[in-house]
Amino acid sequence: MKIRSLSLPVAIAVAAFVVAMGIFARTTDTMAYLGAQPETCNNCHVMHSVYEGYYHAAHARWATCSDCHLPHNNPIAHYLEKGRQGLHDVYVFSTGQTPIAIRAKERSKAIIQENCLRCHAQTVDVMLMAGPQPFERFCWECHRNVAHGPRGLTLAPYQDASLYPSR
Repeated sequence: MKIRSLSLPVAIAVAAFVVAMGIFARTTDTMAYLGAQPETCNNCHVMHSVYEGYYHAAHARWATCSDCHLPHNNPIAHYLEKGRQGLHDVYVFSTGQTPIAIRAKERSKAIIQENCLRCHAQTVDVMLMAGPQPFERFCWECHRNVAHGPRGLTLAPYQDASLYPSR
């Protein structure tokens, strides 16, 4: 008899949890974060200047944020890193620890460098044919403005997203 008396409250709790998660997913547009649209990365106000720089830079025509910032060696690594970065961002933003200047951490730098070399393999091959290269620097140390435009990007505290329609 005790099992039956507990099953109704448990069923109600599970149903309430499912409804709450459904409302949360709908309200926050959770499914968009599984995709690769740069506009999704711009949902956080602290990313506006980064997105604005990207939107006006050369890579915007060819690459999305995840093309550069996530690993592409296999889908599991891709989504694990996407989740890790997302949880980190949620924690930092929700606890008020957002840095004034957002900079890639060492792990992210390694992923970005790997993706530069992956996408630009032919160019790198041509460089190597000219002789040994030191490769002591990251690609963006010389090609600073390619992905996110000139530094200093904007002084505006926000951006009007309607100016930058989805591609």
